[in-house]
Amino acid sequence: MAAEVETMFYTRETPWHGLGTRVMEAPSSKEALYLSGLDWNVEQEPIYTETGNHISGFKANIRDTDQKVLGVVTDRYKVIQNGEAFAFTDELLGEGIRYETAGSLQGGRKVWLLAHLPQEYIIAGERISPYLLFSNTHDGSGAIRAAVTPIRVVCNNTLNLALNTAKRSWSTIHTGDIRSKLEEAKNTLFMANAYMDELGREFENLRRKKLTEKQVMEYIGLLIPLDENGTSQQKKNVIRLQNDMKMRYFDAPDLQDVGHNAYRFINAVSDFATHAEPLRKTANYREQVFARTVEGNPLIDKAYKMMCAA
Repeated sequence: MAAEVETMFYTRETPWHGLGTRVMEAPSSKEALYLSGLDWNVEQEPIYTETGNHISGFKANIRDTDQKVLGVVTDRYKVIQNGEAFAFTDELLGEGIRYETAGSLQGGRKVWLLAHLPQEYIIAGERISPYLLFSNTHDGSGAIRAAVTPIRVVCNNTLNLALNTAKRSWSTIHTGDIRSKLEEAKNTLFMANAYMDELGREFENLRRKKLTEKQVMEYIGLLIPLDENGTSQQKKNVIRLQNDMKMRYFDAPDLQDVGHNAYRFINAVSDFATHAEPLRKTANYREQVFARTVEGNPLIDKAYKMMCAA
């Protein structure tokens, strides 16, 4: 599913996804709301048939700036406005928080903001910067979600690992007492610390798992399998992707001092998932990659499970 970035800003250098409008300084919540194009509200209106009959039990979520219908939801659905999302994050992280990026996907149906957490970590000898990602939907398709997103600073790769021992995300549906649920979400900060501490321990475990070249190639084959019954072109395409991932493991300058181990493999897969160009470069492929970063990347999780079982 395409992400279809509608509006977005980013700070300083052009990010890997190449999306959005550049600003020089990370803005405050008020500035971020405007720069990201999220300075609008959602209104709920009743729904009628063409003959004027009221459709009970449902409402339309409508953007107030252009009257665009973002989705049809049940009467139980509670709206969380974009401004409330920024206010929640302000309160969660404290006054003076600076936002790195924020924006709108799929014509306003999905929105997100990314804020840099105040503490940085040195993990496995590298600087890992944690971010708080808050995402929300206005079309009834998903939950309100807050997640920790660790970024390997040297190469801007995400290291979103689905750890069994520590959660990186909190979510809730748009029904019931939303305000009370958001109060519960303040535990996200405690979750962030626990997740980053556990991530550090897990990275050390991964560094201790040595890999031979043969094992690396076998794991790449499992992640990007070659179909022996595929066409000649399909086989060439898969081999190209496999070679790309192989290059990111063996030849990446930032991994030369890491050693040949599971940690290096996870970083190579993350680099591939974040930066590799697809076989078919559609107009919105960068948006799709970014959406997987927002929602979690299944390829990275699969590689991590493989390394845990190694």
